[in-house]
Amino acid sequence: MIRFTDVTKRFGEVVSLDGVNLTVAPGEFVTLIGPSGSGKTTILRLAMTLERVSSGTIDIGGECLTHMPKGDRMIPADEKHLRRMRQRIGMVFQQFNLFPHMTVLRNVTEGPIRSLGKSREEAESRARELLELVGLADKIDVKPGKLSGGQQQRVAIARALAMDPDVLLLDEVTSALDPELVTGVLKLLADIAAATDITFLCVTHEMRFARGVSDRVVVLDRGRIIEEGTPERIFADPVQPRTREFLAAVLDRE
Repeated sequence: MIRFTDVTKRFGEVVSLDGVNLTVAPGEFVTLIGPSGSGKTTILRLAMTLERVSSGTIDIGGECLTHMPKGDRMIPADEKHLRRMRQRIGMVFQQFNLFPHMTVLRNVTEGPIRSLGKSREEAESRARELLELVGLADKIDVKPGKLSGGQQQRVAIARALAMDPDVLLLDEVTSALDPELVTGVLKLLADIAAATDITFLCVTHEMRFARGVSDRVVVLDRGRIIEEGTPERIFADPVQPRTREFLAAVLDRE
């Protein structure tokens, strides 16, 4: 469902990703871990088209995201191509990015109505289902400013799911939450992953969550993938010394 092929991303003289090759199968939950500055979030930003690759290609569902055909060659994707491809991808950010002047219900329905062309009745019906799923059925008429951080993140998750994405990108979704709210949001995501066929690509510093929900864990360092495998192997028997060093540091903090 997701394929990075020889992807490099530079910011001026800084190489954020260096020839990354990564494949995520349909329905798989893959978690990216590694030290700050290792390139994890850059991978998500490229997949969400918030940044463009410096070289290499990204495919979503067998179709190139970063490039498009023109005659007998591939050229960088134009905005029309990117808009169409974005409809297959959802993202939940560190910050909730809700519309403060809209109710919870309207926050969830605005995207499907404007971007997917759904009727208001259809969008609201689906939004109510999703808000029930995330435990906020009683908050549909409330504006985000009246919600806790955990509740706002649940609205953001419902909003992403309302777009019926093939792929859901999660970028440190609990980092802005108070510690007592983290467990509930992580359990919700684990339940959604278990109950749907959505493909997940996740960046997190919550190692217990990565170990518990992931099908595969990918370790990055200095813009390169240095190791990947099942959570059981990565956390119990990492091969690379840099992985052992990183895990020792973060698990000590937990």
